[in-house]
Amino acid sequence: MSVLHTGMVLFLGLTLMTLKSTGDPGSAPKVEVQPFGTLSSGQKTDLYTLKNDKGMSVSITNYGATIVAIKVPDRTGKVEDITLGFDSAKEYEEGKAYFGATVGRYGNRIAHGTFMLDGKTYRLPKNNGDNTLHGGINGFNKKLWSVREIPSADGPALQCTYMSPDGEEGFPGTLTATVVFTLYQDKNELRIDYSATTDKPTVVNLTNHSYFDLAGQNHGSILGETLQLNATRFTPVDSALIPTGELREVKNTPFDFTHPVAIGKRIDAADEQLKFGQGYDHNWVLDKPKGGTRAALAAIAHDPTSGRVLEVLTTEPGVQFYTGNFLDGTVKGKGGYEYPRRSAFCLETQHFPDSPNHPNFPSTTLLPGNEFRSTTIFRFSVK
Repeated sequence: MSVLHTGMVLFLGLTLMTLKSTGDPGSAPKVEVQPFGTLSSGQKTDLYTLKNDKGMSVSITNYGATIVAIKVPDRTGKVEDITLGFDSAKEYEEGKAYFGATVGRYGNRIAHGTFMLDGKTYRLPKNNGDNTLHGGINGFNKKLWSVREIPSADGPALQCTYMSPDGEEGFPGTLTATVVFTLYQDKNELRIDYSATTDKPTVVNLTNHSYFDLAGQNHGSILGETLQLNATRFTPVDSALIPTGELREVKNTPFDFTHPVAIGKRIDAADEQLKFGQGYDHNWVLDKPKGGTRAALAAIAHDPTSGRVLEVLTTEPGVQFYTGNFLDGTVKGKGGYEYPRRSAFCLETQHFPDSPNHPNFPSTTLLPGNEFRSTTIFRFSVK
């Protein structure tokens, strides 16, 4: 599979360059490219912007295969950026919040930084207390990915590829990961297709870590926005946010989002699980159609002020709902805006946290000759 490596796109000063449409010569550009700054290593980064005919655009940088911005209209047609992030690659390099990043090799937590595979124990760097979070100290979000536009009948599409060498961050096997972002031309949907192969048995759990505020990335709080999750169970955690192994019913708990509920309604309830997470920071077990292999509806979020609606569809068995509990206002993001506590939420489609240490969870093991595949769709509308 050929890729267009960073640096192969030439720029004339700061003039915006475009990768031309694969359709008619006179058709509109599919992907716009511009410089996004230089890393501490001296490597230069790019920002790729996909646009459709419905007023939506998505900007992605090759640093971390990161979603930098998602701009969609509200019920009046006003377009705003609804994701948190930064204005340059250097800020992403220095940041610790995983804004919009492609997370890997293993998204979420692995207890004590260890797991066993084929009778061998693997030890990973610990970057979250005694645990490994989101792939370790230098996960996929801190890597420069190769990028190329690819033909798609659905709309502009960008393919990002990263080869993680055997032993990187302690994980076995050379893993080749690919993420394809496709923005539908005729509807406000962003599809993310993940795939990966390995030359040794390994574990893999890829996700996107976008932080959403449907009112706009500078509006301050998401507690009035509503959420519905297609999940009747969740995985309770211990005080270090590691799953206990139980699949607990959400009924009669603050974790019941089977019907739309304001995010802030029960977030500070006297519940041990909420105290552990300082709010919501848990994995929900999605109620998947039996025998279904296509992306199914996992979540619906709604901002009553702007009217924006986000539907999340996925092939994954779980989703981590996180309410930005550890943001504290010290981070200045795009446009210099400060991001206070609970100013955004994440819906990270995934296999369950710490799955390699829980045989009763869906397996995250990937073997040579097999291919990991996963799809998540962010669908936007208004009401």
